[in-house]
Amino acid sequence: MGVVVALEDKQPSPQIEGLVSLVAPDMERVNAVILARTGSDVTMIPEVANHLISSGGKRLRPMLTLATAGLCAYPGEGHVKLAAAVEFMHTATLLHDDVVDESDMRRGKLAARMLWGNEASVLVGDFLLGQAFKMMVEVGSLPCLDVLSSAAAVIAEGEVMQLSAAKDTQTTEDDYLAVIRAKTAALFAAACEVGPILALRGKGEIAACRSYGLNLGIAFQLIDDALDYGGSSAKLGKNVGDDFREGKITLPVVLAFRRGAESERDFWRRTLEKGEIADGDLENALALMRKHRALDDCVERARHYGAMARDALGIFAPSAWKQAMLDAVEFAVARAH
Repeated sequence: MGVVVALEDKQPSPQIEGLVSLVAPDMERVNAVILARTGSDVTMIPEVANHLISSGGKRLRPMLTLATAGLCAYPGEGHVKLAAAVEFMHTATLLHDDVVDESDMRRGKLAARMLWGNEASVLVGDFLLGQAFKMMVEVGSLPCLDVLSSAAAVIAEGEVMQLSAAKDTQTTEDDYLAVIRAKTAALFAAACEVGPILALRGKGEIAACRSYGLNLGIAFQLIDDALDYGGSSAKLGKNVGDDFREGKITLPVVLAFRRGAESERDFWRRTLEKGEIADGDLENALALMRKHRALDDCVERARHYGAMARDALGIFAPSAWKQAMLDAVEFAVARAH
């Protein structure tokens, strides 16, 4: 899939040790809040929530909330609860997604719905959303509450947009980008925007952090799309080809469909629209993507959005926080290799 472009003089690396190290003290506090807020007298709630929360996710979104607060020299405590709220919002969407997509695996383990059922997964997701909003109110910043609650509505819109586009091979690249802006990038953007808001920074710095998060989120999702066909189960935390089996129209499919001959388009219509998947079809799908450079170009587009994320931070003075956030972009894109 090509090579990773080096950032300045540094060797390309998928690691985010710098970010992890800088946020480590605050992440300990975030994790303590998460543990406390998943508690409930209803036994199934902490069981379902902790199954997913403790399953080894990167926690990139809450780390970015802490990082932007650090970048903007926020001196208070509110960023810890907002980071926990961001993680709860993300976890809730995963619980809901797995029900909608009928997924069996999540982060290398059985999806919660496979263990407790669809109803429990949806309801525990709702519980986590409720706890997230409770923490936002406790922080007491109306602008932050506005940003995160607006993101929650946009994410839901993205889910419905994806449902409408499911199995529709007529989906355009613009259509698909609109879905991932809403479904994935909106939470990245909100997670990054609340840091400078808490720090009472000006509109320019708030907009810069939001732009960083939005473009990073798009890049992150595009790499996930490529990995579903060209990655490994270990990297994905789910089965390779799940998007194909679920009839999801992602960017590699859009590009391969548009660039293919009519006979190739018939293949995509049979497998994705009609759901008639036979042995060897996943391998054939991958061969068509390679033939039309769909995976390579998906990664190239991710690099483009990654560059936009890096450029958004240009107004900030050099610092360890800024470098860690730049490295996080490299990490997001380098996962494809």
